Amino acid sequence: MDLFDKILKSVGGPIGQHQKWSHGYFSYPKLEGEIGPHMLFNGKEHLVWSLNNYLGLANHPEVRAADAQAAADYGMAYPMGARMMSGNSRHHEELENNLAEFVGKESAFLLNYGYQGMLSIIDALVDRNDVIVYDAESHACIIDGVRLHMGKRFVYQHNDIESCEKQLERATKLTEQTGGGILLITEGVFGMSGAQGKLKEISELKKKFNFRLLVDDAHGFGTMGPTGAGTHEEQGCVDEVDVYFGTFAKSMAGIGGFVAAKREIIEYLRYNMRSQTFAKALPMPMVIGLKKRFELLKAKPELREKLWLIATTLQKGLKERGFDIGISNTMVTPVILKGDLYEATALTRDLRENYGIFCSIVIYPVIPRGIILLRLIPTASHSLEDVQRTLDAYSEMGEKLKAGHYKNVNEPAV
Repeated sequence: MDLFDKILKSVGGPIGQHQKWSHGYFSYPKLEGEIGPHMLFNGKEHLVWSLNNYLGLANHPEVRAADAQAAADYGMAYPMGARMMSGNSRHHEELENNLAEFVGKESAFLLNYGYQGMLSIIDALVDRNDVIVYDAESHACIIDGVRLHMGKRFVYQHNDIESCEKQLERATKLTEQTGGGILLITEGVFGMSGAQGKLKEISELKKKFNFRLLVDDAHGFGTMGPTGAGTHEEQGCVDEVDVYFGTFAKSMAGIGGFVAAKREIIEYLRYNMRSQTFAKALPMPMVIGLKKRFELLKAKPELREKLWLIATTLQKGLKERGFDIGISNTMVTPVILKGDLYEATALTRDLRENYGIFCSIVIYPVIPRGIILLRLIPTASHSLEDVQRTLDAYSEMGEKLKAGHYKNVNEPAV
């Protein structure tokens, strides 16, 4: 299952190139305009709902032109070194300054990879005397960062403020003995459930407890808030978030990420994040391409509006058809079904082979036995026709599941 989930998340690959997995081939045709959600899988056209391309920028003509020109000007090798040595450029600094201003912070620092960056942020911010308090359903990059911590760590029940407060009480008692501090970590948008982290309510706890708040807003950056600045903008608590993390892999359909905070925090991280200090800087074509993506993110609010039109129409249609989409209050759309592992794989294959619908599936042990979760990721490149096609397919699939059809399928899905 873990491998399958990683495979499904990796569909944002090179345009016009085949990627072979145990589940077949995806082909990205070279088209004019934006990359659409309709792609070839084993030679058949499929409608894909598992692309990390919220704003549809993956193949935007201006993005492709910027990428191509930057590659022609610099190649993929430059800059030749880590940021602290010979790997800095005005393009890196301009992007950092623009990102910091956009998300409401004094300074920002580019990260080569989001996962690696988040893990390294945690490692740099705490020592053995500090205590980490974190949400139980945090992303794997947070969990791995917490595991590296040599001090104490306390987990609170998912989005449960009462539980969070209890863990802060425990952490406070401990830091009174160690002389350390408390780092509270949560997400802006939880990528599986689609629920927003309770940033505003957590921020209110600062009146009672002394802690710093680190928010992983991978799914919220570019999608949430009046300007797309993030979930902290959406909830009106920009200043209360001490350290803000965003990725380029979702809304900006790129590689890497950034961390933003007060200037002194960012300067500390520049010299203490080992994954960045001892790694080559982001290549120039990527940085210049990211600048173009960011420019479009800010200048074209209609892309975000289209994303939300698709998301709300899809979610409304699913609920009207009796599907459980959980507690999502964002664009992430989980569809929660009841069934065993065999049924899960059979219905996924049915959707893929007979309806041309490709989406991520999450099963045990990530979620409890007897539950099937199909995660749909709406994007600005989807159309209302795509939504209707998917709703019709899901209605038929749901009836088959209730009737026990997928228990009787002879050939297991692969």
